[in-house]
Parts: sequence; C-alpha cells; structure tokens
Amino acid sequence: MIAQRTLKTLTKAVGVGLHSGQRVELTLRPAPPDTGIVFRRVDLAEPVEIPVTATSVTDTRLASTISHGKAKVHTIEHIMSACAGLGIDNLVIDITAEEVPILDGSAASFVYLLQSAGSVAQDAPRRFIRLLKPVEVREGEGRSLKWARLEPYHGFKLSFQIEFDHPAVSATGQAVEFDLGSGQYSREIARARTFGFTRDVEMMRSHGLALGGGLDNAIVLDDYKVLNADGLRYQDEFAKHKILDAMGDLYIVGKPLLAAYSAYRSGHAMNNQLLRALLAQPDSYEIVSFDKDSQAPKGFAQLAMSW
Repeated sequence: MIAQRTLKTLTKAVGVGLHSGQRVELTLRPAPPDTGIVFRRVDLAEPVEIPVTATSVTDTRLASTISHGKAKVHTIEHIMSACAGLGIDNLVIDITAEEVPILDGSAASFVYLLQSAGSVAQDAPRRFIRLLKPVEVREGEGRSLKWARLEPYHGFKLSFQIEFDHPAVSATGQAVEFDLGSGQYSREIARARTFGFTRDVEMMRSHGLALGGGLDNAIVLDDYKVLNADGLRYQDEFAKHKILDAMGDLYIVGKPLLAAYSAYRSGHAMNNQLLRALLAQPDSYEIVSFDKDSQAPKGFAQLAMSW
C-alpha cells in the first residue's frame, strides 16, 4: 500500500526569522501515524502544540501563520512545501520562537534536513483528498483580478501565473507548471527563493516585517534589476517560488491532494480561502487510500524513494 511516512530520526536547524529577525531553533521529530504535522512552541512557559490545519491559519499577510490560543507560528509555508514535496505525513516540530527560520529563502534547506534524517514507512495507509468537482475562489476584476482553482486530477499538478510590471521579472517566465509525480520537486522547485523589492523594504520594516531579510535569504530587486551577485537559480525562479509557496499552503489542509491546482496572481490568503472553500463543500471531495502501488498516480509510490 501507499503508506504514511515520518522521519527515521530527529534533525535540527538554527536560523533567523525573515520578518521577526529573531534567532530560532527547530527540532524535527518523528511522529506516530495520523499525527499530521504539529508545531510545538517549546519557548513558552507551558509548551503549546499547534496542529497544522486549514482552520488553524489565522494570518496570511506575506506568509502563512497558524495559531492556537495566543501561541503563533509564522512563515510555515516553506517547510510545509518540503514536507509535501518529499511525502512526509507525520512530524512534530519543536520551535523556540514564533517564526520558522528563513534559512536560504527557499525550501532547499528543509529538504536537506528531511533527507539527512531519512524517512520511514509506517503501518498505516496514506490518505488523500481526491477532488470530485472543481472548487474556485476569485477576487477583483480587470487588472486587479486574481483567482485560484482546484479540479479533479489523478495526481497532483500545479500551474501558476504571476504578473509583475518589473523589467527583471518580465524577462523571466511568468507562468510555470509542475507535476509532483515527476519526482523532480527537489531539483525543479525546492531551490526557488522568496523575492522582494527594495522600494517595499522601508515600508515593511516600519511595520516590523522583513527584519531578517537580506541578499543571503531572498532575491532582492531594485527598480530595474536583480541585486544578488549570483543572479537567479532558475530562469523562471519568481514563478517557481509561487509554486513552492502554493504547495506548502495547500499541504496545510492536512492530507495530500489529488487535484490540479491552477492560479493567477494568488497568494497565501487566497490559497487558504481555497482550502476553506473545499472543506465547506463535502460533496466536492472524498478521502481515499491505495492498497496497491499500481492504483496510485504515476510516481507517487516512488515519491519518498526519489530522495
């Protein structure tokens, strides 16, 4: 069967939060079947567990934030993307501050952490959310239009179109498609970094954001060009980072999706709205598992082995 997976052993990382600038330690621990992914704020007087679910998302400004009571964890999308890309179902993440470290601005460091710990199949079937009919959310009209959609598909593929009126972005591909069944997540998506514009930095920092950001953990652009000395990692890195984010945002639902995701100018807020719209329509999906590898979408049985 296609089984749930967790880590073979624990692994650790230290970094700073992109927005808070705070030093933070992560400890990624194996977890029993059906645990899901749970963050544990171990810096608080009484540690607080925050399960990752669509309804635990309480803030989507520039990142995905989950909460339980007053305890929060910001910027979970990159580590969630790595878990989605490598097929990790169950994980407890001890964290010593309220924001996941940005590391190099992509999911690549989290992929390395997960790979270094190794994965192990568990004695429980992996359960998927299979789309039965389309679900869509839309916002705005004309130049302000943005939308995101899920449609039935035997597998998981994503297509994303961005639209930035900036010479450096315009010179790259602004539309990207990726199929998880290709087994190429680590190579084709995980290394795409977050990006920002110098014109926005002063405003963001005045609001207590981007305090830990810099050229070592983001693509930074002035009004004309990319400022990073080493340039881009992919020709279409901007659009690929949006795919990376979407994979993380969608995995917050708690189970892998069997669906085709497509989006135009979507972001963390709209991705979460899409998940909530899906869950609000129980007739739009079903929960399935696969007793035989041959029943699963192409590449899914080999997902963890592709590490």
